[in-house]
Amino acid sequence: MKKYADLVVVAVVLALVPVLAGGSPYYMRLATLALVYMAWTVAFNLIFGHTKQLFLCLGALAGSAAYMTVVFTKQLELSPWITVPIGVATAAGLGALFSYVSVLRGLGIIFLGIVTLAFSLIFHNLVLGLRQFTNGETGLVSRGLGFPLLEQPMSSYYIFLGVLLVALIVYYLLMASRMGMAVRALSDDELTAELSGINVTWYKVLAAAVASAILGLAGSLYAFYNGIVSPSVFSFVSVDIPVLIALLLGGMRTRLGPIIGAAAFAVIEELVRPFGQLNVLVYGVLLIVLFVAFREGLVPMLRKTLKLSLP
Repeated sequence: MKKYADLVVVAVVLALVPVLAGGSPYYMRLATLALVYMAWTVAFNLIFGHTKQLFLCLGALAGSAAYMTVVFTKQLELSPWITVPIGVATAAGLGALFSYVSVLRGLGIIFLGIVTLAFSLIFHNLVLGLRQFTNGETGLVSRGLGFPLLEQPMSSYYIFLGVLLVALIVYYLLMASRMGMAVRALSDDELTAELSGINVTWYKVLAAAVASAILGLAGSLYAFYNGIVSPSVFSFVSVDIPVLIALLLGGMRTRLGPIIGAAAFAVIEELVRPFGQLNVLVYGVLLIVLFVAFREGLVPMLRKTLKLSLP
């Protein structure tokens, strides 16, 4: 059980956040958004950190699940207990498809990034074009569709804490399994891993499908929590850039990196909010700094400087 001690600590600390926030709606929303980004960053760590698949369509994957969930709930009057799994399956299928095509065609990390970025743009334009279903740029109202617990600050927080813990448990179990050994070999040297008998295609596609499912689950529930689902909510700037910053900030291929990085980004986001549209410039500068001078992240840095055994 010692190897899961950090998971227990994370769960306890995050469970106490509402108490520390004193029930303040402002701090509760900030903390809830941080949980959403933590779950998304855990997913991206699995795809990019461990299998070197640069998916630049995180917002599109989460958004596809969110739109499928909300549209099916509104148009077909289905229960969210049915439509959320449909949305999750959609995201998982898309992620697996991109990964499979990437491996099949031998796309490198840069070309896969370009392909997935193109899908992100296609998704945005598709949402705008299918106005009769998506209501275009304005978006769809998703409040009052059968998830009353996601309309209350306290219950919403603990629901997303549950989503994060599910994502972490899945991640921990995968890393402790045969797949964990395989993806660690992939991250070191993919060619050597393939020559040693590891089924590269299977493990890459599996990692992409699982991570995309996590993106879809958090995205679908976030649509109900946010009260509206629109292209701007799941845009590249709103999802992909923050998640990329969070992962680089916390540390790739670490267990606590996504948690610490997403929490740090939530604070940074609030600090730059007064700058309005200039926050994108701030994020761009931050990404450059992280890539050039801070590539290891906070968790590896703390390991070295403070001699801490952080996972």
